[in-house]
Amino acid sequence: MFSKLLCRQVVNHGFRLTTRAASASTQKKPVVERKPDVKYQKLFINNEFVDSSNRSTFEVINPATGDVIAEVADGSEKDVDKAVKAAKDAFRLGSEWRRMDPAARGALLYKLADLIERDRAYIAALETYNNGKPFKDSYNVDIPHSIAVLRYYAGWPDKMNGKVLPISGDFFAYTRREPIGIVGQIIPWNFPLILLCWKIGPSVATGCTTVIKLDEHTPLTGLYTAKLIAEAGFPPGVINILSGDGPHCGGSIVRHPDVAKVAFTGSTQVGKIIGAEAAKMVKRTTLELGGKSPNIVFADCDLDTAVEMSHFALFFNQGQCCCAGSRTYVEEKIYDEFVQRSVERTKQRKVGDPFDESTEQGPQISHEQMDKILDLIDSGKRAGAKLLVGGERVGDKGFFVQPTVFCDVNDDHRIAREEIFGPVMQILKFKTTDEVIERANDTDYGLAASVFTKDLDKAIVVSNGLRAGSVWVNTYDNFDPVAPFGGFKQSGLGREKSEYSLDSYTETKCVTMKISQRNS
Repeated sequence: MFSKLLCRQVVNHGFRLTTRAASASTQKKPVVERKPDVKYQKLFINNEFVDSSNRSTFEVINPATGDVIAEVADGSEKDVDKAVKAAKDAFRLGSEWRRMDPAARGALLYKLADLIERDRAYIAALETYNNGKPFKDSYNVDIPHSIAVLRYYAGWPDKMNGKVLPISGDFFAYTRREPIGIVGQIIPWNFPLILLCWKIGPSVATGCTTVIKLDEHTPLTGLYTAKLIAEAGFPPGVINILSGDGPHCGGSIVRHPDVAKVAFTGSTQVGKIIGAEAAKMVKRTTLELGGKSPNIVFADCDLDTAVEMSHFALFFNQGQCCCAGSRTYVEEKIYDEFVQRSVERTKQRKVGDPFDESTEQGPQISHEQMDKILDLIDSGKRAGAKLLVGGERVGDKGFFVQPTVFCDVNDDHRIAREEIFGPVMQILKFKTTDEVIERANDTDYGLAASVFTKDLDKAIVVSNGLRAGSVWVNTYDNFDPVAPFGGFKQSGLGREKSEYSLDSYTETKCVTMKISQRNS
């Protein structure tokens, strides 16, 4: 699928990793801890682990069993104030951070990446224990990609240049790209470590300081990463990491007057609330939100590839991907065969213990999320879509949902309009290229899309016609750090990863000087 010299493919499809992950791809088979020791449960402020101000905690649940893993500090508004003060002190003119050479900031990111690589097996086990995703995905996808992202951003600090401007008159003018200041960053639960690194990378590269809120479902790998941040040598206050809920801890970050920018990844519903709050204080905002991404399969595709990649596009990470290919449009000439093959592939999908090497699908993140998915499945059955496989809870322990496939889905069905965020494939039929482009764009979202065809002209026409931030052709979920990611319409504002993300962490300053014209 891509050059062996540049990158490699993980779990046989889709998620793309570059050789920036270095030796992470060649380590020996890890010794797996099914119940890894939870080493850090407190807030990380000013390079120290501290209790919450009111000493309150919340329970962290293992979604595979429903059992309590640990009790973690519940950050409050007072804790946000402390973290912001630490970030503000670290950002003051003359501070160690502000005086640090740009290349030295990059060296810190390289060091952090090395430490994550060193502790890869433990962190992967902790991610699986807390999130429920299969260990093989945590180990082979999440950890190497996180390393690659940090190493990508490590190369940027000494390459962000201003310009000399040819303005009129006897003046000399130039621009500077300066860090925006204190950044508030809010991380979701579906890719806890990856999205933490997506946020840390550009913040550090541009010279900002940051206060990060981890999702209350999945704080454990983020808190362990905090320990590695201190070990890597980051000055106190540069990166502060809090655990806590959205309305109180996250809301306090968004509303804090000293936070200059907010970066949020999560649902469109919550993103609208955050955007409205941030707008009251004219804060810079990036929002990476939900999606209902079209996956378009033409009759001239390689059908084996299209079936497997469409399966991956929807079911990867238990369907808990904002960019999941959740509206599968198939040209009528091959519709019946595609449906039959997709059902057979889905029946082969193994659901169960995420630490089992043969498991493809773990639990959903919570009982609440499981119930939401099952409710949407019921809505599809009531609306007249044809349920071909799945549709039920698996067992009575943990939050498992059967891999589910619907055919004969209409565009106005709830399952074709709402973001399910679970293992539910909807297969729709189309006849013409113009028709499918129009239907694919008939959504409030615009995060991602894909096209399967052997016709290059058709691939370009359809890709250009789709209103989405990422379009993949004959593949899915290629997330190289160099490639920007973000959405059109209600899928968000701004971009994650790549050089495009850096602009939202910097301000452009123009300096203009009068030049004397006196002759010597």
